[in-house]
Amino acid sequence: MAAAPGGGGSGPAAGEPLLQRHDSGQGSPEPPAHGKPQPGFLSSLFTRDRSCPLMLLKTLETNPYVKLLLDAMKHSGCAVNEGRHFSCEDCDGNVSGGFDASTSQVVLCQNNIRSQAHMSRVVTHELIHAFDHCRAHVHWFTDVRHLACSEIRAASLSGDCSLVNEIFRLHFRLKRHHQTCVRDRAVLSILAVRNISREEAQKAVDDVFESCFNDREPFGRIPHTKMYAQYAHRDFQSRHRYYSNI
Repeated sequence: MAAAPGGGGSGPAAGEPLLQRHDSGQGSPEPPAHGKPQPGFLSSLFTRDRSCPLMLLKTLETNPYVKLLLDAMKHSGCAVNEGRHFSCEDCDGNVSGGFDASTSQVVLCQNNIRSQAHMSRVVTHELIHAFDHCRAHVHWFTDVRHLACSEIRAASLSGDCSLVNEIFRLHFRLKRHHQTCVRDRAVLSILAVRNISREEAQKAVDDVFESCFNDREPFGRIPHTKMYAQYAHRDFQSRHRYYSNI
Protein backbone atom coordinates (compact mmCIF):
# COMPACT_ATOMS: atom_id res chain seq x y z
CA MET A 1 0.00 0.00 0.00
CA ALA A 2 1.15 3.56 -0.44
CA ALA A 3 1.36 6.46 1.95
CA ALA A 4 -0.97 9.24 3.08
CA PRO A 5 -0.76 12.57 4.86
CA GLY A 6 -1.27 12.79 8.61
CA GLY A 7 -2.08 15.33 11.25
CA GLY A 8 -5.42 16.42 12.58
CA GLY A 9 -7.33 19.62 12.05
CA SER A 10 -5.21 22.38 10.54
CA GLY A 11 -2.09 20.68 11.78
CA PRO A 12 0.72 19.11 9.80
CA ALA A 13 0.12 16.67 6.97
CA ALA A 14 2.73 14.15 8.01
CA GLY A 15 4.09 12.09 5.15
CA GLU A 16 2.42 8.79 5.61
CA PRO A 17 3.45 5.48 4.03
CA LEU A 18 1.71 2.38 2.94
CA LEU A 19 -0.64 0.70 5.36
CA GLN A 20 0.48 -2.59 6.89
CA ARG A 21 -2.72 -4.59 6.79
CA HIS A 22 -2.79 -8.05 8.25
CA ASP A 23 -3.27 -9.41 4.72
CA SER A 24 -1.14 -7.10 2.57
CA GLY A 25 -0.45 -3.54 1.65
CA GLN A 26 1.32 -0.46 2.98
CA GLY A 27 0.44 2.28 5.44
CA SER A 28 0.68 5.89 6.63
CA PRO A 29 2.09 6.68 10.10
CA GLU A 30 0.56 9.38 12.22
CA PRO A 31 2.57 11.35 14.79
CA PRO A 32 1.46 10.51 18.34
CA ALA A 33 -0.89 13.04 19.89
CA HIS A 34 0.88 13.92 23.15
CA GLY A 35 -1.48 14.64 25.98
CA LYS A 36 -4.51 14.25 23.73
CA PRO A 37 -7.53 13.01 25.72
CA GLN A 38 -9.01 9.81 24.40
CA PRO A 39 -12.71 9.79 23.50
CA GLY A 40 -15.03 7.98 25.88
CA PHE A 41 -16.46 4.59 25.04
CA LEU A 42 -19.99 5.88 24.37
CA SER A 43 -18.70 8.75 22.26
CA SER A 44 -16.63 6.35 20.16
CA LEU A 45 -19.52 3.91 19.87
CA PHE A 46 -21.98 6.45 18.48
CA THR A 47 -19.74 8.69 16.39
CA ARG A 48 -16.54 7.05 15.20
CA ASP A 49 -17.87 4.45 12.79
CA ARG A 50 -20.34 6.91 11.30
CA SER A 51 -18.01 9.88 11.07
CA CYS A 52 -15.49 8.14 8.83
CA PRO A 53 -18.00 7.42 6.01
CA LEU A 54 -19.55 10.87 6.42
CA MET A 55 -16.21 12.66 6.29
CA LEU A 56 -15.20 10.54 3.32
CA LEU A 57 -18.40 11.42 1.47
CA LYS A 58 -17.87 15.15 2.10
CA THR A 59 -14.28 14.91 0.88
CA LEU A 60 -15.30 13.08 -2.30
CA GLU A 61 -18.00 15.65 -3.03
CA THR A 62 -16.25 18.90 -2.14
CA ASN A 63 -12.45 18.64 -2.06
CA PRO A 64 -10.93 20.03 -5.29
CA TYR A 65 -7.80 17.85 -5.07
CA VAL A 66 -9.92 14.72 -4.74
CA LYS A 67 -12.43 15.73 -7.41
CA LEU A 68 -9.62 16.18 -9.94
CA LEU A 69 -8.05 12.83 -9.02
CA LEU A 70 -11.39 11.05 -9.34
CA ASP A 71 -11.90 12.56 -12.80
CA ALA A 72 -8.37 11.60 -13.81
CA MET A 73 -8.84 8.02 -12.58
CA LYS A 74 -12.08 7.73 -14.55
CA HIS A 75 -10.45 9.14 -17.68
CA SER A 76 -7.62 6.61 -17.28
CA GLY A 77 -10.07 3.70 -17.15
CA CYS A 78 -9.94 3.25 -13.36
CA ALA A 79 -13.22 4.74 -12.21
CA VAL A 80 -13.44 4.86 -8.42
CA ASN A 81 -16.45 3.50 -6.58
CA GLU A 82 -16.92 4.75 -3.02
CA GLY A 83 -18.22 1.44 -1.68
CA ARG A 84 -15.70 -0.75 -3.50
CA HIS A 85 -12.49 1.28 -3.32
CA PHE A 86 -12.61 2.82 0.17
CA SER A 87 -12.68 1.04 3.51
CA CYS A 88 -12.97 2.62 6.98
CA GLU A 89 -11.13 0.38 9.44
CA ASP A 90 -9.48 0.43 12.85
CA CYS A 91 -5.71 0.34 12.37
CA ASP A 92 -2.78 -0.59 14.57
CA GLY A 93 -0.45 2.10 15.87
CA ASN A 94 -0.30 5.66 14.64
CA VAL A 95 -1.52 4.98 11.11
CA SER A 96 -3.93 7.22 9.20
CA GLY A 97 -4.44 5.26 6.02
CA GLY A 98 -2.90 3.56 3.05
CA PHE A 99 -3.35 2.27 -0.47
CA ASP A 100 -3.62 -1.51 -0.70
CA ALA A 101 -2.29 -2.35 -4.17
CA SER A 102 -3.42 -5.97 -3.91
CA THR A 103 -7.08 -4.93 -3.72
CA SER A 104 -6.85 -1.45 -5.32
CA GLN A 105 -8.42 -0.10 -2.15
CA VAL A 106 -7.81 2.99 -0.03
CA VAL A 107 -7.89 2.12 3.67
CA LEU A 108 -8.92 4.93 6.04
CA CYS A 109 -8.01 4.48 9.70
CA GLN A 110 -11.16 5.66 11.44
CA ASN A 111 -9.55 5.45 14.88
CA ASN A 112 -6.79 7.89 13.89
CA ILE A 113 -8.40 10.34 11.45
CA ARG A 114 -9.51 13.17 13.68
CA SER A 115 -11.00 15.88 11.45
CA GLN A 116 -12.42 16.69 8.04
CA ALA A 117 -9.17 18.38 6.99
CA HIS A 118 -7.19 15.32 8.05
CA MET A 119 -9.54 13.05 6.09
CA SER A 120 -9.12 15.18 2.98
CA ARG A 121 -5.33 15.04 3.16
CA VAL A 122 -5.29 11.27 3.66
CA VAL A 123 -7.70 10.63 0.78
CA THR A 124 -5.78 12.95 -1.55
CA HIS A 125 -2.44 11.34 -0.70
CA GLU A 126 -3.74 7.81 -1.18
CA LEU A 127 -5.55 8.63 -4.42
CA ILE A 128 -2.26 9.85 -5.89
CA HIS A 129 -0.86 6.40 -5.18
CA ALA A 130 -3.99 4.86 -6.70
CA PHE A 131 -3.59 7.05 -9.80
CA ASP A 132 0.02 5.94 -10.16
CA HIS A 133 -1.06 2.32 -9.73
CA CYS A 134 -3.67 2.80 -12.47
CA ARG A 135 -1.47 4.45 -15.10
CA ALA A 136 1.85 2.62 -14.59
CA HIS A 137 3.24 -0.79 -13.70
CA VAL A 138 4.34 0.13 -10.18
CA HIS A 139 6.35 -2.56 -8.40
CA TRP A 140 5.45 -1.46 -4.88
CA PHE A 141 7.11 -4.36 -3.10
CA THR A 142 10.10 -5.23 -5.29
CA ASP A 143 11.56 -1.89 -6.43
CA VAL A 144 12.03 0.76 -3.76
CA ARG A 145 12.59 3.39 -6.45
CA HIS A 146 9.03 2.88 -7.68
CA LEU A 147 7.77 3.43 -4.14
CA ALA A 148 10.04 6.47 -3.76
CA CYS A 149 8.67 7.98 -6.97
CA SER A 150 5.05 7.71 -5.87
CA GLU A 151 5.88 9.02 -2.39
CA ILE A 152 7.64 12.03 -3.93
CA ARG A 153 4.61 12.78 -6.07
CA ALA A 154 2.17 12.29 -3.19
CA ALA A 155 4.13 14.59 -0.88
CA SER A 156 4.47 17.25 -3.57
CA LEU A 157 0.93 17.23 -5.00
CA SER A 158 -1.33 16.39 -2.05
CA GLY A 159 -0.71 19.45 0.11
CA ASP A 160 1.49 17.55 2.58
CA CYS A 161 4.21 20.16 2.03
CA SER A 162 2.04 23.26 1.89
CA LEU A 163 3.44 26.43 3.41
CA VAL A 164 0.91 26.28 6.26
CA ASN A 165 1.83 22.73 7.19
CA GLU A 166 5.56 23.44 7.04
CA ILE A 167 5.22 26.50 9.27
CA PHE A 168 3.15 24.42 11.71
CA ARG A 169 5.96 21.84 11.81
CA LEU A 170 8.51 24.64 12.36
CA HIS A 171 10.35 23.28 9.33
CA PHE A 172 9.85 26.25 7.02
CA ARG A 173 12.91 27.31 5.01
CA LEU A 174 13.23 30.44 2.90
CA LYS A 175 14.90 28.62 0.01
CA ARG A 176 13.52 25.55 -1.77
CA HIS A 177 11.37 24.64 1.22
CA HIS A 178 8.92 22.66 -0.91
CA GLN A 179 11.60 20.44 -2.48
CA THR A 180 13.24 19.87 0.90
CA CYS A 181 9.93 18.95 2.51
CA VAL A 182 9.06 16.56 -0.32
CA ARG A 183 12.40 14.77 0.04
CA ASP A 184 12.00 14.49 3.83
CA ARG A 185 8.38 13.26 3.63
CA ALA A 186 9.23 10.67 0.98
CA VAL A 187 12.14 9.26 2.99
CA LEU A 188 10.02 9.03 6.15
CA SER A 189 7.24 7.27 4.26
CA ILE A 190 9.63 4.70 2.82
CA LEU A 191 11.22 4.02 6.20
CA ALA A 192 7.79 3.46 7.75
CA VAL A 193 7.02 0.57 5.41
CA ARG A 194 10.35 -0.87 4.32
CA ASN A 195 12.99 -2.50 6.49
CA ILE A 196 15.90 -0.56 4.98
CA SER A 197 18.37 2.01 6.27
CA ARG A 198 17.85 5.76 6.03
CA GLU A 199 20.77 5.88 3.61
CA GLU A 200 19.09 3.37 1.30
CA ALA A 201 15.80 5.26 1.44
CA GLN A 202 17.56 8.56 0.79
CA LYS A 203 19.41 7.08 -2.19
CA ALA A 204 16.16 5.78 -3.70
CA VAL A 205 14.62 9.23 -3.36
CA ASP A 206 17.70 10.94 -4.81
CA ASP A 207 17.84 8.52 -7.76
CA VAL A 208 14.36 9.40 -8.99
CA PHE A 209 13.72 12.82 -7.50
CA GLU A 210 14.10 15.07 -10.54
CA SER A 211 11.89 13.06 -12.88
CA CYS A 212 9.24 12.23 -10.27
CA PHE A 213 9.12 15.71 -8.73
CA ASN A 214 8.57 17.18 -12.19
CA ASP A 215 5.82 14.68 -12.99
CA ARG A 216 2.78 16.70 -11.94
CA GLU A 217 0.04 14.62 -13.53
CA PRO A 218 -2.87 14.86 -13.32
CA PHE A 219 -2.65 18.37 -11.82
CA GLY A 220 -0.32 19.88 -14.39
CA ARG A 221 1.09 22.11 -11.65
CA ILE A 222 1.89 21.92 -7.95
CA PRO A 223 -1.44 22.76 -6.28
CA HIS A 224 -0.14 24.63 -3.24
CA THR A 225 -3.66 25.66 -2.16
CA LYS A 226 -7.26 24.61 -2.78
CA MET A 227 -7.60 27.52 -5.18
CA TYR A 228 -4.72 26.18 -7.28
CA ALA A 229 -6.34 22.74 -7.16
CA GLN A 230 -9.60 24.25 -8.44
CA TYR A 231 -7.73 25.90 -11.31
CA ALA A 232 -5.98 22.62 -12.07
CA HIS A 233 -9.31 20.78 -12.12
CA ARG A 234 -10.81 23.36 -14.46
CA ASP A 235 -7.81 23.07 -16.80
CA PHE A 236 -7.98 19.26 -16.69
CA GLN A 237 -11.64 19.30 -17.67
CA SER A 238 -11.04 21.85 -20.44
CA ARG A 239 -8.09 19.89 -21.80
CA HIS A 240 -10.05 16.68 -22.13
CA ARG A 241 -13.10 18.42 -23.57
CA TYR A 242 -10.78 19.86 -26.23
CA TYR A 243 -9.27 16.48 -27.12
CA SER A 244 -12.67 14.79 -27.21
CA ASN A 245 -13.84 17.32 -29.81
CA ILE A 246 -10.88 16.84 -32.16
